[in-house]
Amino acid sequence: MAFRAAFVTFPGSNCDRDMAVALEAISGTAPIRVWHGDADLPERLDFIALPGGFSYGDYLRSGAMAAHSPIMRAVKDAALRGVPVLGVCNGFQVLTEAGLLPGALMRNVGQTFICRTVPLVVENAQSLFTAGYRQGQEIRIPVAHHDGNYFADDATLDRLEGEGRVAFRYRETCNGSRRDIAGILNEAGNVLGMMPHPERAIEDDHGGTDGRALFESAVGGLVNA
Repeated sequence: MAFRAAFVTFPGSNCDRDMAVALEAISGTAPIRVWHGDADLPERLDFIALPGGFSYGDYLRSGAMAAHSPIMRAVKDAALRGVPVLGVCNGFQVLTEAGLLPGALMRNVGQTFICRTVPLVVENAQSLFTAGYRQGQEIRIPVAHHDGNYFADDATLDRLEGEGRVAFRYRETCNGSRRDIAGILNEAGNVLGMMPHPERAIEDDHGGTDGRALFESAVGGLVNA
């Protein structure tokens, strides 16, 4: 059966097309666009993506309003059933605000918007999303955010570290994130939130392909399961 992915568009999303292009390039099948106001997801989904952008203009807190969009109830239910969910940048913010991932994304240290390619270290190369990388591998992925400073209390950080749920770490933090965390997994390993944009690093013409393995890992693992 064909791989079926969906991506959610919120008011203010601006990386949804990038995500759709990446998913189709890797899977060979165009993903389904879902509007944030929809109550239900398409049937039999293999993958759900929450893209980057500035949902609701980042008013209140980044991702806070989008976390209460009607579609998020269905996304939560799907995640609890084990459907893989990837949240990138604003999508990561939405996942934390929705309670699918712990912690919060705060204003960057220095109060500046950061837009550049940064080095990351793969901290867990055994997840659905990261199996195509090597443990400790350094990769380069673009970031573009104003509120990417990951915060959690020490007990939560210790739990994330101890359970191998830190997926990616900045080689040197660009935004003040505690313990240089760039991406984390949920307990079941089927939800990944990350601030860097792997969908912007799948073609040489875009400056690099280090994000490609993330999509190949997820799509390949699901198709061959």
